[in-house]
Amino acid sequence: MTTTTPEQNVGETRGLPSLGPEGTRLLRLLDDTFEGWGVTAGARPMTMPPLLPAADLAKLDYYDNFPHQAVVAAPLDLERRATTPFDTTAGRFPSDALEPAALGLPSASCYAVYLDHRGTRVADDTLVTICSWCFRKETHYEGMRRQLGFRMREVVAIGSREHAETHLADFTTRIQAFAAALDLPLRKEAACDPFFDKGSSKAVLQRLTPVKYEFLYEDLAIASVNTHRNFFGDRCDITLASTGGPAFTSCVAFGLERWLSALTRRHGSWEAATRAVRDASRRMPAGASGAAGPVI
Repeated sequence: MTTTTPEQNVGETRGLPSLGPEGTRLLRLLDDTFEGWGVTAGARPMTMPPLLPAADLAKLDYYDNFPHQAVVAAPLDLERRATTPFDTTAGRFPSDALEPAALGLPSASCYAVYLDHRGTRVADDTLVTICSWCFRKETHYEGMRRQLGFRMREVVAIGSREHAETHLADFTTRIQAFAAALDLPLRKEAACDPFFDKGSSKAVLQRLTPVKYEFLYEDLAIASVNTHRNFFGDRCDITLASTGGPAFTSCVAFGLERWLSALTRRHGSWEAATRAVRDASRRMPAGASGAAGPVI
């Protein structure tokens, strides 16, 4: 009998794979763990919409900085649909059958958090944790490693510069301790995602002082820590209650399906990977593991 790995079981599904019971249990266990870290640190759990107004994302330079990843959505134009029906040969609706694409499917969970706090005054130590579906157009898709639609757990800091920086330092320690307990060798590398306009002074500063670090298993980034300085505070008019100045933000992100890929490649099966996560959560140093939620 031929044995397949969990990665092979996912199959080639044009970036939209499904998960069976074993993968679903492990994904929930991981998400409960990462959410627990955030809640233990004081984060408020929130739920954000899966789509955002494209106009709001454009104000954050999203379509200038990430045009290669952008995915948008549009409803059918009911008047034109009669003359431009679904193209069964191409497997799509012609563009003439659609209304203008005014909705965006974001590539990261945190955009919705900044837009939700738009025009508000926040405490210096605000924390939010969310898990959202995210979408990225890719040149190719591969199992759980590279997907069109995937889930991302984030813990987002909004507040003072010190709060944003401390948030990343604390979660870097958590991630590294968890990886060690999992026997999952990760390396931390500086990344260069163009959060800011490539020609701006902030972009130059970003190249000198990296604003994003990724944690990679083999060649796969499964988590990241990101500082945005006061970029989103300025763009979304989020101000500090203590000073009235723009808030600083940072976020810690976990690509859940990518964690599944790394863990099953490392441990060989859904069962072994799940056991490793349970055991690692028990072995984490006091105060580092967070409330991992129920063991599934």
